[in-house]
This record gives sequence, structure tokens and C-alpha cells, in this order.
Amino acid sequence: MKKTSWLHIPALIFLVLSIYLLTIPGKDLPEVGLFDAIPLFDKWVHMGMFGILVFLFAMAFQKKIQTKPSILPLIALLALAYGIAMEYVQKYCVANRSFDITDILADGAGCAIGWWLAKVVLKRKHSVKQQII
Repeated sequence: MKKTSWLHIPALIFLVLSIYLLTIPGKDLPEVGLFDAIPLFDKWVHMGMFGILVFLFAMAFQKKIQTKPSILPLIALLALAYGIAMEYVQKYCVANRSFDITDILADGAGCAIGWWLAKVVLKRKHSVKQQII
């Protein structure tokens, strides 16, 4: 029997959390208040959410990424497709929410950051393993 990694659990939990956050009706969104001073705060949130999402899924699939590196860009592209789909969900299925192309751009930037960070971490992790061996 194959040993399964527990690393998929944080990625799945974060995915469910992001679905919840992206489908909160507009009238139920909290007032930002303290963060009004941060320009484009919503876009920073999107970048962070999608960067974390890509990074967590990359860590969950790190063994596959080492043997097949093309999985990492696939993870990033699937996360971006999810972000685009969620904009349509917000437009057509969530009250008081709308489609925003700049959210998609922020999602894409977050996916790229998550991809880059995962590459850096996995490269370091792999080089440390090589030094030990």
C-alpha cells in the first residue's frame, strides 16, 4: 500500500476557505476600516490568496514535481482557471458581488508568485537533500 502525504490537507483546507471567502455575499463582507489606508487592499488579498493556494498545492505534490516538473506550471494554471471561474460565480451566483478583471490579474500575479516561491523552496530542499547524500 502506498504511503500518502498529509501535505494535501492544508491545501484542501485553504481551497475550501477560499471558496467560502470568494462566495460571501457583498452585503456580508466586513468593512475594511483599518485597511482603508492600504491602496488596492482587495487586490493584495487576491494575490496573497492565490499565491498561498499555488504554494500549498505545490508542496502537496512536491514528489511528483521533482519527477515531472511540468506539474508546477499546471498547478498555477489550474489555480488561475479557478480564479477566473470564481469571478463568474461571483457575477452570476453571489448577491452583491460582481465580475472584476483586475481581480483576475491579481489572481494571476499571486499564482506566479506562488509558482516562483514553490520553485525556490523545492530547489533548496532538493539541494539540501543532495548535500546530505
